Amino acid sequence: MTHLQPPALPLTYSRDVRAALDAGQAVVALESTIITHGMPYPQNLETAQRVEEEVRTNGAVPATIAVMGGKIHIGLEAEALEALAQAKDVMKLSRADLAACLALGRTGATTVAATMICAALAGIRVFATGGIGGVHRGAEHSFDISADLRELSETPVTVVAAGAKAILDLPKTLEVLETLGVPVIAYGQQDFPAFWSRSSGLLAPLRMDRPEQIAAAQVLRTRLKLPGGQLVANPIPETAEIPREVINPVIEVALEEAKTQGIGAKSVTPFLLGRIFELTNGRSLDANIALVLNNARLGAAIARAMAEETAH
Repeated sequence: MTHLQPPALPLTYSRDVRAALDAGQAVVALESTIITHGMPYPQNLETAQRVEEEVRTNGAVPATIAVMGGKIHIGLEAEALEALAQAKDVMKLSRADLAACLALGRTGATTVAATMICAALAGIRVFATGGIGGVHRGAEHSFDISADLRELSETPVTVVAAGAKAILDLPKTLEVLETLGVPVIAYGQQDFPAFWSRSSGLLAPLRMDRPEQIAAAQVLRTRLKLPGGQLVANPIPETAEIPREVINPVIEVALEEAKTQGIGAKSVTPFLLGRIFELTNGRSLDANIALVLNNARLGAAIARAMAEETAH
């Protein structure tokens, strides 16, 4: 009886990422929707380059993930990053769309869920992003809950974010994460951060103050055969924060406009972020870039600690 080898995964690696993984060095996954759906060219390219450089400066190798030419790219060479930043008609990929995008030969940018899946396939255990998706306001009627939450419960990747996006229902988001058994760890404070603001007014279930503790917790989850990853809620730097009392009324205006215009499904988040950018005269985007850079720094520190933990 002939035993057929399973087909190879459709993964392709940048030179730096392949070398780092082969050597057991620290690697940090980065999503690509911030490039294709977050801001216009060339600002999107400049921001992506800054985030990658922040990871490198802090002792890890960045692996920006995207689907191009029928392959999942684990790390993008400079020319591929430039091409993605200028690409049109790019699919926004979550768990449901990933295989279809590959089959169709389309270009796709990965959200939190899809980036986690691809990172885990490539053996990358730390992922730095802006904010995760979660339970949308009014979800008791719309059932609009991001696939990011279930992904955190299933895929063994530690995700560093500035909490969940503040346009969401944060209490319900924390409740769903608790139900799914996802560790939610506030870094350096007890409060759960709210993306543009350092505090949501809600307590995080867990607190850790050192990257080594976070890395050890993920390694122990694996040893205990607990599925899923961890959410590390890293507050935005104080100098870049938009306080809750300033941003919350703006969010309410944007939410009401979305409701009036009948905007739903995957269109909601881009619409809300765009309107908040306009209503804050660009301040929200400046804060967004600052928090992503901050998350890249912490992600690199956790990845370094995890590489050391597993080397022993």
